[in-house]
Amino acid sequence: MLFEPRSGRLAAWGNALLAGLVSPDEAVSSIVGEDALHRVEGLPGEAGPVGLTLALGRLRALGVSGLRVALPAPGHPLGLSGPAEFNARALEAEEAVVCAGAALGLVPEVTEVGPAGDVHVTVTWHCLPVREAPPADVPSLGEAERELAEALRDATAALTRLDVAGSGPVAEAALSAYRARATAGRDALAPGYPARAVRVLALAQRVDLMVSLAYENGHGGAVSSSEMAARAEALRPVERVARRALVAAYNSAVEAGGVGR
Repeated sequence: MLFEPRSGRLAAWGNALLAGLVSPDEAVSSIVGEDALHRVEGLPGEAGPVGLTLALGRLRALGVSGLRVALPAPGHPLGLSGPAEFNARALEAEEAVVCAGAALGLVPEVTEVGPAGDVHVTVTWHCLPVREAPPADVPSLGEAERELAEALRDATAALTRLDVAGSGPVAEAALSAYRARATAGRDALAPGYPARAVRVLALAQRVDLMVSLAYENGHGGAVSSSEMAARAEALRPVERVARRALVAAYNSAVEAGGVGR
């Protein structure tokens, strides 16, 4: 499936709302997506959890001018700036949103209830203090695009050599989903994002899909331990590049001074 982190949806549509390009209802609907409910807990000035509409308005009142995405992994605090407590929570969730203009960050806690096929998903965003400092290891859009092109070429060659290219009905379904999403064009991001950000996001999702299919399809032709190690070695840097590119795309609105500006 395509990797579209909840932090990405919150940042993209939150930025569009802050820029006045979408209504609160449109922003909240796009952020929630197929989930049942999103709430924000720990907002300054609020005694308990509140809905997204109120939360986004409160963040604006607190001076938030933009939202950035963090997609950390062990040994790679991508997009984080501290402190340790926030970094640890973000690493556990594998994602977070960091506010520009106020020393606050949001980490999602996802709860799923119900049987397969009828899962009820609720998300609680925990608002925590963050350190106001440049985010770790976030490339520019231009850097991300160049890195992705190189990673895609190198990984495709390596995985083809190891006979772990995606195949079968699961792979075909995933590829069909990617193609359908790719035709949506600028809908991949909220209104106001530059065309280059949309292009980088789509390419990053394509690379992430390729990596996911390589993992999901078992060992393929890589039957020896050395070949399996070679596959993991080929995929590891590609995953890192794809995550860096996703963050660059979602954060481009803030780095450029604001969505639509």
